[in-house]
Amino acid sequence: MKVYWTETAVENLSGIYTYIAQNSPQYAARVVDTITRRSEQITNFPLSGRIVPELQTEQIREVFEGSYRIIYYIKSEQIDILAVIHGSQQILSNPIDESDEL
Repeated sequence: MKVYWTETAVENLSGIYTYIAQNSPQYAARVVDTITRRSEQITNFPLSGRIVPELQTEQIREVFEGSYRIIYYIKSEQIDILAVIHGSQQILSNPIDESDEL
């Protein structure tokens, strides 16, 4: 199965990079790289993530990378990364863009 990054998820990564890069561009790049590499696990083992507690939907799951929640949607032919948010955030405080198909 192939993993696709939605516009919202890419914007989340950009925001993470921008925030961390204020202090260390090298560390920011490393964090974003580590998060994006996590999609390999999602590709190979899509059910390895837990069901997102706020949504309680079997197809919407999350894995953690450091302090970040990588939220994804399992479709029949692909997996969409919906959002990347800090672990202290509730998903409802960082709504998924409605233009990203569910």
